[in-house]
Amino acid sequence: MKIDRLMGILTVLLQHERVTAPFLAEKFEVNRRTIGRDIDALCCAGIPVVTHKGTGGGISIAEGFKLEKSVLTSGELLEMISPPVVIDLASYYKESLTEKIEIIKAAISEKRLIEFDYHYKKGESHKKIEPYLVVFQWASWYVFGFCREREDWRMFKLNRLCSLSPCQEKYEAREIPPERLDFGNHFLETNRLVALFDKSAKYLLIDSYGSDSFYETDDGLHFEVGYDNREYIISWLLGFGSKVKVLEPTSLVDEIKAEAKKY
Repeated sequence: MKIDRLMGILTVLLQHERVTAPFLAEKFEVNRRTIGRDIDALCCAGIPVVTHKGTGGGISIAEGFKLEKSVLTSGELLEMISPPVVIDLASYYKESLTEKIEIIKAAISEKRLIEFDYHYKKGESHKKIEPYLVVFQWASWYVFGFCREREDWRMFKLNRLCSLSPCQEKYEAREIPPERLDFGNHFLETNRLVALFDKSAKYLLIDSYGSDSFYETDDGLHFEVGYDNREYIISWLLGFGSKVKVLEPTSLVDEIKAEAKKY
């Protein structure tokens, strides 16, 4: 079991009142059986995860356990997971996440700037920032801080930065604007699926995305949902066969047809 996924599921459950297994499966790119095993592991670790069956059902953390914080630091998350779950943040990357997190935590404690090389889609650049938080969001670790170059608050994915080191220069802590602490805005679902389902698929839509994801028309069930994992959504739609007609985006229709021909 990958610790990043386990920690990610815990973070999602702390941020949402209730989610479905298919929702988690899509977010973390695994099947529902794997999500089930992850939920069992969280329960064994002492996290009171509750599953609700039937219409409007899903997965949630028992009432009274939820924290007021929407995002937890690495240390806080680690403290919540205890034996028999063994946590090892080492990865296949040359520089382990554990080492990076420890460097950043020390810099935050001492109010020291950090510098690193950061890899973007278009290339690489050298960054120097004031670190404030280590954040785990949607299965990845980030450092949140004030970028001196951009003069703005930024999130940097730890797997994309290298040559990380603390600076001798210290900084005076700034007040973080409350709206910048809504980290979910950094991870918005960028695509929107609009489809028409046969009414016989109603229970499957409720099971996957809840009763609020569609409304009934004379022609069927008008369904809308955001997504960011294109491969998953195509695979999910193929499972409905002729019971679904994709309306938007049109580019998705051609991909589904091409994928269906492979079977």
